[in-house]
Amino acid sequence: YPSEFLVQKITEDNQIPVHLHVSVSLQYVAGLKGSALVEFFHGNIAEVENEELRHLMWSSVLFYKTPNVEVMACVLLSTKAIYFLLDDSFVHADEHQSDFWNKENSDCENSSFHLSCCFVLKLNDLQSVNVGLFDQYFRITGHSADHIVTCLTRDSYNTHTFIQQLMAVLSLLARTPSPEPVDKDFYSEFGSKNTGKMENYELIHSSRVKFIYPNEEEIGDLAFLVAEKMDGLTNLPSLNILLYVLAFQVNHVEGSAPNTSSLQPKTLILTSSDLFLFDEDYISYPLPEFAKEPPKRDKYQLADGRRIRDLDRVLMGYQPYPQALTFVFDDVQDQDLMHNLTLDHFGE
Repeated sequence: YPSEFLVQKITEDNQIPVHLHVSVSLQYVAGLKGSALVEFFHGNIAEVENEELRHLMWSSVLFYKTPNVEVMACVLLSTKAIYFLLDDSFVHADEHQSDFWNKENSDCENSSFHLSCCFVLKLNDLQSVNVGLFDQYFRITGHSADHIVTCLTRDSYNTHTFIQQLMAVLSLLARTPSPEPVDKDFYSEFGSKNTGKMENYELIHSSRVKFIYPNEEEIGDLAFLVAEKMDGLTNLPSLNILLYVLAFQVNHVEGSAPNTSSLQPKTLILTSSDLFLFDEDYISYPLPEFAKEPPKRDKYQLADGRRIRDLDRVLMGYQPYPQALTFVFDDVQDQDLMHNLTLDHFGE
């Protein structure tokens, strides 16, 4: 029986983000409050009788096997496992998933019985947790490709809270202790002698699960990539990434009812001179140990880029969080008008 404080906290966290649509079955879960929510967990989700529900979070998730399908999930952390209660539409979103998801319950489709899939990742199978840049997302890695999930929280507070709760729960696991580490100096601890490249910052938990955080070089690599996309128009040393945020680009759907739109996940990067939208691979990098070949696409693919000096105005939507921002740019086809005028006037 969880404490009143924990029940109240889980009830408060049980809210679907307003901009995301979910199936009827998940709406039912989001409507549960207090002890009803705890009873639902023990009656329908928990695999062991004595496990405790410790944390609840709503988040978009990506699976390693289906990197292009982002699906809404209710993430439940217990003292035994992490449960991802998934939107039932996910199973039918991709024909190639038949080996990934069992379709035993397909006869329920036409009845009034609403089905949700539950993906379970046992804490004993957990190997590492990779935290994304600026805590916008995190990736949980188990022992195979089926056990890699990225939670796109798009919120540093939610990421931080989940990681803290996960560390607390992992501390309860009884695992055989690691052998005593040999004292190492700073360079052998953090650097690879072969490449001379600094590794990402790793924290090895007492349960032997690695928590891996990005280091400063990752921002440097991203700045270099952004500068490359700008066709050398800018001076790299002066290029600073001011903002990195996971957002959605709103695409209005033609031929549908007004006010309906599709949300395309994008990574927004703001520098001192430009605004960029990237398609980012949140699930394949860094490469898992069992990966035989690199991913089919780069980590960052440029979707759109505009100069700040061409920005005409910014429209703010005052609806509930998250806010919509509309950037209106001057419709100038050429990158730099004055530069080309002088070339034409003075010859070559």
